[in-house]
Amino acid sequence: MKLRELLSARRKLLIGVVHLAPLPGAPLFAGSMQAVLERASVDAAALAEGGADAIVVENFGDRPFHKDAVPAETIAAMARALDAVRAAAGGVFLGVNVLRNDARAALGLCAASGADFLRVNVHVGAAVTDQGVIEGRAAETLRERARLAPDALLFADVFVKHAAPLGAAGELDIGDAAKETRERGLADALIVTGRATGAEASLDELERVRERVPDAPLLLGSGVTEDNAAAMLARADGAIVGTWLKRDGDVDAPVDAARVARLRAAFDSV
Repeated sequence: MKLRELLSARRKLLIGVVHLAPLPGAPLFAGSMQAVLERASVDAAALAEGGADAIVVENFGDRPFHKDAVPAETIAAMARALDAVRAAAGGVFLGVNVLRNDARAALGLCAASGADFLRVNVHVGAAVTDQGVIEGRAAETLRERARLAPDALLFADVFVKHAAPLGAAGELDIGDAAKETRERGLADALIVTGRATGAEASLDELERVRERVPDAPLLLGSGVTEDNAAAMLARADGAIVGTWLKRDGDVDAPVDAARVARLRAAFDSV
């Protein structure tokens, strides 16, 4: 089954996250790329063992993040990490998110690695973030996708976490933004998050997005747990889960295969 078909199936999609340790060039890089790859491989194997449908690899440890274009060493390191994750996880679908918002690098990585999807935090519109104002580049991204990786699906955040949408107060609605992202930005799937890493999304916001774009694949991008999965997935088609799948729910800990299996069971019961 292709990822596009899985998105439209009744099965709730569980996408686990491999949070890469700081990469070469990042302020917190510990000096060993091999250690980064080994940790990524262990986490990927645990996600696959627990029953994740897909894995997204992101340069989570590279804070503070570049606003848009990342340097060559980051792309090279992520290419190695994608290969390591694929080898460790077998046939699990693979995606990439180049933080903070380098969709062009993500497309290059999809083209080189055969990754199935990319996540873009700001695809349309603009957002105020700790990196400054980030503007979406949908026109550029979609044309580059057609050239480089036409089979890669594009998952786009709507009002992404750790950010505030740029616009006049009272005029921006998440439902309207979702419709723009889907219909004018041509995103293959939409992502709704909480306000920060690990924070639960608003059920009200989920309902507004679902109402405005009833046929769009809708994913949760943060805050999904074993306890809230049923309520959250009643309004969504799946979720990207990072923090809760770690040992004791600690974002800095390794992925716990047993927790992945528990969440998989919760997803399958919806």
